[in-house]
Amino acid sequence: MGFYINPGNGNFKEIRNDDYIDKSGLIAVINQTICRKNRLSCVSRPRRFGKSYAANMLEAYYDCSCDSHALFDDLEIAKDPDYEKHLNQYNVLYLDITGFMADTTPAELPRYILNRILRDVRNEYPDVGEDVSVKEALSIMEKRTGRKFIAIIDEWDAPIRTPRSTPDTQTDFLEFLRSLFKSDITKSVFAAAYMTGILPIKKDGTQSAISEFYEYSILNPMGFAPYTGFLEKDVRQVCEMSGVSFREMQDWYNGYSVYTEDGEQLSVYNPNSVIRAALWKKFRSYWEESTAVYGALDYINMDFDGLGEAAEKLTAGLEIPVKTAKFQNDLTSFRSADDVLTILVHFGYLTFDSEKNTVRIPNFEIQAEFGDMIHEVTHKETLLRIKESEQFLSDIIAGRSDAVAANIQKVHMKESAPLWYNDEQALRAVVKLAFFTYRDHYIKLEELRSGTGYVDMVYIPKKYDPSPALIIELKAGGTPEEAMEQIRSRNYASSLEGLGGSLLLVAVTYDKDDKAKPHHCLIEQQSQ
Repeated sequence: MGFYINPGNGNFKEIRNDDYIDKSGLIAVINQTICRKNRLSCVSRPRRFGKSYAANMLEAYYDCSCDSHALFDDLEIAKDPDYEKHLNQYNVLYLDITGFMADTTPAELPRYILNRILRDVRNEYPDVGEDVSVKEALSIMEKRTGRKFIAIIDEWDAPIRTPRSTPDTQTDFLEFLRSLFKSDITKSVFAAAYMTGILPIKKDGTQSAISEFYEYSILNPMGFAPYTGFLEKDVRQVCEMSGVSFREMQDWYNGYSVYTEDGEQLSVYNPNSVIRAALWKKFRSYWEESTAVYGALDYINMDFDGLGEAAEKLTAGLEIPVKTAKFQNDLTSFRSADDVLTILVHFGYLTFDSEKNTVRIPNFEIQAEFGDMIHEVTHKETLLRIKESEQFLSDIIAGRSDAVAANIQKVHMKESAPLWYNDEQALRAVVKLAFFTYRDHYIKLEELRSGTGYVDMVYIPKKYDPSPALIIELKAGGTPEEAMEQIRSRNYASSLEGLGGSLLLVAVTYDKDDKAKPHHCLIEQQSQ
């Protein structure tokens, strides 16, 4: 019918022309909200996590101006008992906010959108007068067609994220959304709404600025968890279709963690990266080709206590606690390091474990981005730690065992809580921190099965990097000679056979019974 009202199924038809990973189960989730109290859904995800694909799918499924059986009859949703009940049964209001912003200013955006909606209504019903509001126009159309609306709003938060926006223009846009979905017309006009963005809805104090919407963010997706991104079964299907390694795909792009309503933890992949890696047969970071970066370095460089230290620990591969509740869901109201870490979760740089309230870097792809960023961090303490970490590697390669032990002891004394000081996992975390710039030279593997046991830590040099491979064995107690003997007797070096180049065996221990907690190190070179 029009550009914004009942635009048809052409967008999803184009998507189905390529190899398609079936995420149509999302439709059943939305169907369960139709004409119910929770009919308004705001689903926020990082960019390149398939939000627009999902919006195009819903547009094609609900739009009454077309017949979409051919697009859905072979998909999962066709098995749902309510499949036919809702297929092509509604007027659809489809708004791509980024598209509007390309044609107008943030200040004029609400009026611009309203005028475009009214133009579509009047093209179909010329008798709708100039003095009729958008709410009245939609109500007239609902009564004349006998069909309620499904509203689909893609990238709702674009006016909140753009540098061109001001607090006043943001407020005006939120008022526009409020007016569109106020309860006086919502029940009579809208059967449901699906709104997507990177950010959850901006807060007004401690509450959502558009309280009518039920929010499902990357922090707590609830029933939308299986549709947050690609699941393992989806990635296996992509790998089978393209003939690429699932194991490598898993290493590079797996690691985002979400929980279902039943408490099941799901591991999620970035769909954009998986598809590009499969298409181009190349595993690397695809973030540089996305506008999702949003100057993450600027946030990490903010002057908040603990932020530099948090960036170091994350880069080292550690998990750290975070409080997300006070984040205001915008890009200006930062008040703490926790707010910065929370925005990095929404951008997709970190993954959040809602059971433990911790964040971490999810996978190789994001590790590569963090590894590049850490050298540009301006915190003085971080710059010093980078220098110390690089010296740590130099000492290992040069065989300076005493210097390596002293560096580890320094970090251990600073970072480990007394309660956990005797824990071998604490020693592992300390070595990671001492060596947190390893990504300049190495790929790190932990608990690698080799010989007759599992190696604590293995550092494999990147392609064309002349650095030696490292096998590191850690012991909380005992001597470094005993740890070195374990490396030899269990033939840990067999895991690196055929790699070529030199290999260093590194044994690290500390005396947990000595009050001074002395650390010891032994380094040996072994040919491969």
